[in-house]
Amino acid sequence: MKAMILAAGMGKRLRPLTNVYPKVLLPVVNVPMIDRIIKLLKTHGVREIIINAHHHYQKIIDYLEEGNHFGIRMEIRIEKDIFGTGGGIKNTQDFWDKDPFFVINGDILTDIDLGKVYKFHLRRNNLVTMVLHEFPIYNKVKVDREMNILSIGPGSNLKDTLAFTGIHVINPEVLDFIPENKKYNIINCYRKLIDLKKPIRGYITTGHRWIDIGTIADYLRSNFDFLPPGNIAIAHECHIDSGAVLRDWAVIGKGSSIERGALVKRSVLWNDVIVREGIKVIDSVVTSGVIVEKDLVNSVAIK
Repeated sequence: MKAMILAAGMGKRLRPLTNVYPKVLLPVVNVPMIDRIIKLLKTHGVREIIINAHHHYQKIIDYLEEGNHFGIRMEIRIEKDIFGTGGGIKNTQDFWDKDPFFVINGDILTDIDLGKVYKFHLRRNNLVTMVLHEFPIYNKVKVDREMNILSIGPGSNLKDTLAFTGIHVINPEVLDFIPENKKYNIINCYRKLIDLKKPIRGYITTGHRWIDIGTIADYLRSNFDFLPPGNIAIAHECHIDSGAVLRDWAVIGKGSSIERGALVKRSVLWNDVIVREGIKVIDSVVTSGVIVEKDLVNSVAIK
């Protein structure tokens, strides 16, 4: 089974974090997002992955080439100009064989059972399967009782709609409906397929975890949601002074130091951060190598 991770976006709403890294390399509880996505795909039978990249693409290449500890084949497809979701998929046309493949957004974290999704896709002879769920602020996909997708917003009549999770299964022949060498949204392709009465259907998932990391607030929440019991995660080679306080929840990256009297509360520290004596870090993100010498509240500190 093959899959594509969409990772070419600029991550504008996550700035300034994405000034440092591409979105897929942002650490969530000290593990890059892309690691978590690859693990999910591998768990459900994916053995070959292609990743499109644009923003900070060299950092993605360097990270994945440091050592493929995932045990699966991976390819990076660089986009000098961003092609959009549809154009990006079209640009990987030579990667696919005759079998349906997964596409997943690089900015979501989830534990959805992809194996069940794939079986549904095959059983229903779908051309496309969009994985849907109830998430009111994003609801805009309308389906009938047979799970046929009737429409995908925008529009004023969004009653009884569901949200797209950013996960889909696609048959290779769908690529014939996407223009070449052009920025193009895959949703426009799906609307075309709906108009042509093609078998594009929804798979409704419930009881799962799903986080769309689009903003700094989302990023902080994702770290909280993935914390181990106790709500404190401290990586290797850290020094936490006995007089320092970690309150509510905290993520402390490798090689970081929290000095005496310092307070870290509801915050994420990346690697090699130093929080000086008596300083408070609250509801904030501190990127690698920063020395925090004044209080941070609802802030992002970058080196």
